[in-house]
Amino acid sequence: MGETSTPRIHRGLKEVYFDRSRICDIDGRAGRLWYRGYSIDELAQRSTFEEVAYLLAHGELPTGAELETLKATLREARVLPDAVLEVIRGLAGDHPMAVLRTAVSALSAFDPEAADGSPEAVARKGVRLTAQVPAIVAAHERIRNGLEPVAADPELGHAANLLYQLKGERPSPDAARLLDTDLILHAEHGSNASSFTARVVTSTRADTHAAMTAAVAALSGPAHGGAAEDVMRMAEEIGDPANAAEYVRRKRAAREPVMGFGHRVYRAEDPRACHMREGVKRVSEEMGQPHWYQILEAVVEAMRPYARHGVNVNVDFYSGVVYHLHGLPRDLFVPLFAIGRVPGWTAQILEQMEQNILIRPLTLYDGPEPRPYVPIEERG
Repeated sequence: MGETSTPRIHRGLKEVYFDRSRICDIDGRAGRLWYRGYSIDELAQRSTFEEVAYLLAHGELPTGAELETLKATLREARVLPDAVLEVIRGLAGDHPMAVLRTAVSALSAFDPEAADGSPEAVARKGVRLTAQVPAIVAAHERIRNGLEPVAADPELGHAANLLYQLKGERPSPDAARLLDTDLILHAEHGSNASSFTARVVTSTRADTHAAMTAAVAALSGPAHGGAAEDVMRMAEEIGDPANAAEYVRRKRAAREPVMGFGHRVYRAEDPRACHMREGVKRVSEEMGQPHWYQILEAVVEAMRPYARHGVNVNVDFYSGVVYHLHGLPRDLFVPLFAIGRVPGWTAQILEQMEQNILIRPLTLYDGPEPRPYVPIEERG
């Protein structure tokens, strides 16, 4: 027999292309990002989350009539079934991501098209989940604090409604716009862990709610969705802009990461980060807490020498402060990430369905050589 070469192992599937995609293009070296061919810079500056959600699912920006239809569907879907609210009440003391995972799964029992696996029905389910996920997060946050859920305001957009349902008061236009931008920036990002998970589940021909539930579960892991929490924890530890340089020096000397810097796919600065920077500055000043922005900028300055090594600021560096300024607890930071990502998961599910194939990679066996079974009485 001829010799066989040892397969090359790509741990974590790093640099492995498993399929083609028309959804998201990332240039990690140049620090650029496109959704369906549109630059993230233009979308963040000129679009809305609702428009981006339509774009990701349908491949084109909506017409005025299409956008109004989408908004109407979102408004209608923000009312959760009573049985799902009871599930949330029963889990009031659990972590918000655990509640979200369970409630998304429970929604499948009440979706009018649960058994319809057609692309059209899946797209409609994705829209409903885009509205239902923030409703779940807001309802749980209210219930666990002894408050009743707040009904959505039909006059508010998606981001503003989220803040309204969380806090019971209308946000300022600047605050709502900053969160809207944050949701746009988190809406899609290629074959990340949660999106890949959604595609793996979809490849088995499981239903949409199963794929979404699995995606939420994948996002709940701190290695995927936890960066914003870590950045806020770091900012609190630093406490004052004057302490930032020494903090960075200690971390680098101990070969420990500085939270909010570096990214699996970017060697240049994350192109999403710049769109949060000015908004954080403006809203932190509006809310009388400018020191948070000042601390972050002092960290950026202290980290500048490491940029040439590809250690640059990422989008989550600013997101945590946005959430903190709204008075939201840290365990809501990842659920807020999930709220933004639902349209991206929907697009990934739909694309996987187009030419579906079971995703089934291989592992290279590295265990014992073949050996005989020894009866238990002979094992000493």
